[in-house]
Amino acid sequence: MKKKTLVLGASLKQNRYSNYAIQRLVANGLEVVAFGLKKGTISGIEIDNELLPYRNLHTVTLYLSPKRQEDYYDYVVLLKPKRVIFNPGTENPEFYKILKENKIPFEAACTLVLLATNQY
Repeated sequence: MKKKTLVLGASLKQNRYSNYAIQRLVANGLEVVAFGLKKGTISGIEIDNELLPYRNLHTVTLYLSPKRQEDYYDYVVLLKPKRVIFNPGTENPEFYKILKENKIPFEAACTLVLLATNQY
C-alpha cells in the first residue's frame, strides 16, 4: 500500500466527513490509521483513542476544528508526515506556522475531492 494516512479526528458517525474519508481512502487502496475520541471500526480500520507513534506516515488529514487542533500540534510534528491536509473548516494559520518551522508541507484542501480527482 502507498501513502499511509492518519485521519485525525475520526468519527464513528456515518454522516461525518472523517468517516466518509476513511471509507474512500480504504476504497482507493491506501493504508489508513485513525484517531478519534471513541474506539470502533470503519471499513475495517480500527479507530484508536490514544495517540500512537505511527511510523512512515505520508499524510495527516485533519478533521478537527482549529481550537481542538491545539492539543495535537506537538504530536503531529513528532510524527513527521510528508504533508498535512487541512480539510474545509480546519484551516489554522497558527498551525501552518508551526508546520513551516518544522519543514512539514501542508495544504488547505479536501481529502474527498483530492481522491475523487486522482490528485491525492
